Amino acid sequence: MRLLLLVTLPLYILDQVTKWLIVLNFPLHSYRTIIPNFFDLVHVTNTGAAFGSFSNSNVFFMVLSSVVAAGLLFFYFRGAFADLPSRLGAALLLSGIFGNLTDRIVHGHVIDFLSFDLHVKYASPWPSFNVADSCICIAAALFLAHSFIAAKREA
Repeated sequence: MRLLLLVTLPLYILDQVTKWLIVLNFPLHSYRTIIPNFFDLVHVTNTGAAFGSFSNSNVFFMVLSSVVAAGLLFFYFRGAFADLPSRLGAALLLSGIFGNLTDRIVHGHVIDFLSFDLHVKYASPWPSFNVADSCICIAAALFLAHSFIAAKREA
C-alpha cells in the first residue's frame, strides 16, 4: 500500500501540475522549441488513444480507464502483485490512468505537451505525449521485462 501511494500520488501530481502549467502558459496548438530539431514543448489535445487513434472516443476511454483502474486496485489489494517489479508497474500504470482520466473528466480531452523529433521514418516527429503517458509506457515495459525474467527463472 505504501509503495502504491509513494509512486502513484507524486506522479499523478506531477502530471497534473505540468499540464496545468502548459494550459496557463501556452495557447492551444502553440509550441516552444527547447532543443532545435529534437524537443519542443507544445499544447495539443487528444480525445482518443495513442497516436491519435480512436479520436472522439472520450467517453469510451473514461469508462475503460475506470474499469481498468478498479480492476488494478482490486487485484493489488488481493495480493496479485506479489513482487516489487509488478507492484511498481501497477503503481505507475495507476498514476498514468488517473492522470489522463482526470483530463478527460475535467477538460473533455487529454492534454499533451512533450514533442520529440527522433528523425525516424514514419515517426518524425513522435506523437506528443505527457507524464501520464510516460508512466503507462514505463509500466508496460516493466511488466514485459519482468515477465521475460520470471519465465527465464522458471525454465
